[in-house]
Amino acid sequence: MTLTTVFRACARLPQLRRIPKRATTVFCARSLSSEAELKKTPLYDFHNEHGGRMVDFTGWSMPVQYKDGIGASHLHTRANASIFDVSHMVQSRIHGRDGVKFIESLTVGDIAGLRENQGTLTLFTNDRGGIMDDLIVSKTSEGFLYVVTNAGCAEKDIAHMQNQCAEFQAQRHDAAVEVIQDQFGLLALQGPSAAAALQTGVDGDLSRITFMCSAVLTVFGVPGCRVTRCGYTGEDGFEVSIPVDQVVQVADSLLNVKSTDVKLAGLGPRDSLRLEAGLCLYGNDIDEDTTPVEATLLWTVAKRRRAESNFPGAGVILQQIKDKPSRKRVGISSKGPPARAGTTILSEDGTSIGVVTSGCPSPSLKKNVAMGYVQTAFAKAGTPLKLEVRGKQVAAQVSKMPFVPANYYHGK
Repeated sequence: MTLTTVFRACARLPQLRRIPKRATTVFCARSLSSEAELKKTPLYDFHNEHGGRMVDFTGWSMPVQYKDGIGASHLHTRANASIFDVSHMVQSRIHGRDGVKFIESLTVGDIAGLRENQGTLTLFTNDRGGIMDDLIVSKTSEGFLYVVTNAGCAEKDIAHMQNQCAEFQAQRHDAAVEVIQDQFGLLALQGPSAAAALQTGVDGDLSRITFMCSAVLTVFGVPGCRVTRCGYTGEDGFEVSIPVDQVVQVADSLLNVKSTDVKLAGLGPRDSLRLEAGLCLYGNDIDEDTTPVEATLLWTVAKRRRAESNFPGAGVILQQIKDKPSRKRVGISSKGPPARAGTTILSEDGTSIGVVTSGCPSPSLKKNVAMGYVQTAFAKAGTPLKLEVRGKQVAAQVSKMPFVPANYYHGK
C-alpha cells in the first residue's frame, strides 16, 4: 500500500500537493485522472452513497475519509469497529504440487512450515536483498496458497510471479499463478468489536480462528468467503474475501449489525492506525533499496531459510545480519509541528543522520509519531534527536514501536 501524508492531503483537498521524493505522490482524483479513467472497487457507488471523499490512490478511486473526519474515524476503530475497503489489493492463488517451493523461491518466509489455513507476512526480495513488496501468504486446506499483495505494486508483482512461474515450469516443476482480483472483493473489518459484529453473520465460531489463520465461511448469507484474522491497524480484526457481486451485501449487513457500532473508514485513518501500530507502508518505509535487516523486519526471514540460504538476496541479507547494517528503521515521537515523509533527522549537534519515511499526529496519543531511518549508532530507544520541520529544528526522540500496543487475537 502506498499512501503518504494523508492528514495534510485531506486538509487541502482538492489541491493535494506533491510530497517528498522518497514517498509516493497522492493526488485528488480529478487532479491527476478523470473519474472515468480510475479503476473502481465493487463498493465505489456504496462509498459515494455514504459520503466517502474519493481520491486517486494508485489508479483507483478510493475513499480517503468519511463525514466524521480522519481523527474521529481513527478513534472509532480503536474503540469499536470499522470497515475498510481493500478490494484494490491483489488477491492470487498459487496452484500445483510445487506451489510452496515456487513461492519460497521468491520470498524469505517458511511457507512449508505453515499449518493448513495459517498464513504469514513475508517479503519478495531482489538479488540485492531489497524488498520488492510485502505480502501475506496463507496455506489453505483446499490445496492452494492464497496470496495478497499491495495495490501499488500490482503490475510489478503480477509480472514477477508470472515470469518466475514460467521459468519454474520450464524446469518441469508443477505450479501456476491465478490472479483472482476480478472475482473477489476484499473488506477489512478492524477494531475490538470486529469479532462480535462479524460473528452475527457467519456460520462458524470465530473464536477458533486466531491471528493470521483463516477459514472459508458463509458470511451474511454469502457462501465461499475466506475469512482471515489479520489487518493493518494493530487491532483485532478480519480481512474477508467475498465474491465480487456480493461485496455490497456484506458491507451493508455489517453496517446494520445492531449489537455493535460499525462504521465505514477510509485511507486516512488506515494510514494513521498502521503508523501507530508500527507497520510499514511499501514505497515509504520499505522499498527495493531497503533490506529486511535495515527495516527491522528480520523476523520475517525464517530460521530454516537462513540456514538454507536459498532466497533472493540471501548473501547480502545474511552478511548484513553478521556485520550489522549502517542504518535502521526506528520509531520517533515529538511535539509541535509534525514531521512528514522526507523530513531530515538530525543528531543533537545538528548533524544529518537520517530521514523520516512516514509521520502524522497520533489521534490516540495526542502527540506526533513517525518512523524513519537513522544511522545505527542513533537507533537505541530514548536517543534524543532533532527534526527539521518547516525550517525549524524540533526536539524528538527514538521511541519503541508499536506506539500503541497491538491487540491481536491469539486465542482464549
